[in-house]
Amino acid sequence: MTTKRRILIVEDEGAIRTGLIDVFVFHGFEVDSAEEGPEGLRKALTGRFDLILLDVMLPGMNGFDICNRIREQDKEQPIIMLTAKTSDEDIIQGLSLGADDYVAKPFSVAQLVLRVQAVLRRAGGSANDDHQIQLGDELAIDIRNLSATGNKGDCSFTRREMEILQYLHSNHERPVSREELLNKVWGYAKNAELETRTVDIHIAKLRRKIEPEPRDPRYLITVRGAGYRLLSS
Repeated sequence: MTTKRRILIVEDEGAIRTGLIDVFVFHGFEVDSAEEGPEGLRKALTGRFDLILLDVMLPGMNGFDICNRIREQDKEQPIIMLTAKTSDEDIIQGLSLGADDYVAKPFSVAQLVLRVQAVLRRAGGSANDDHQIQLGDELAIDIRNLSATGNKGDCSFTRREMEILQYLHSNHERPVSREELLNKVWGYAKNAELETRTVDIHIAKLRRKIEPEPRDPRYLITVRGAGYRLLSS
């Protein structure tokens, strides 16, 4: 018998929560839910879920704080944030705390299901056999431990950030387009009509971590009209 994937939905709006429960039960998930922040955090930390759908605006404790607490305990837990806040600052905050993706309200249920399936595919993917990425003499990136040591000090990465670095490193000889990253790293179908700034925000976050001068990148460069390249020197 196939074990059902488990999903936790943390959403305070009753109609949205009930609708999401129905949708994911229909798609074969085992679903648990919470309507307040503290309850959602407790379930997230004590249960075993394949993915957590986490609203930002919650009573008692907001989604950003919950995401941060989850990441302190488990860097690998897949998390998608649901948010009515669509400014870059709010999106950057959620992704910086380790969310794998965000979906802005109001959202298409079909698009949300695609996002969930894509994140789960990536979470279940196999690890790269190469355990280290070396960028010049300045930074040694440990893929397995999601960390790096360099001239700027130690830093850590989310799983998604590391997947981006791995993919760019594996294809270092050429530029990788934004669409290719969405397809190969996030797992979105090539013909899926998805609007997301997730790639751009992740690239900006990575530059702040790995570049001596993020505004003048030396390693994670933009190739105009073609995409991004990761250079080792």
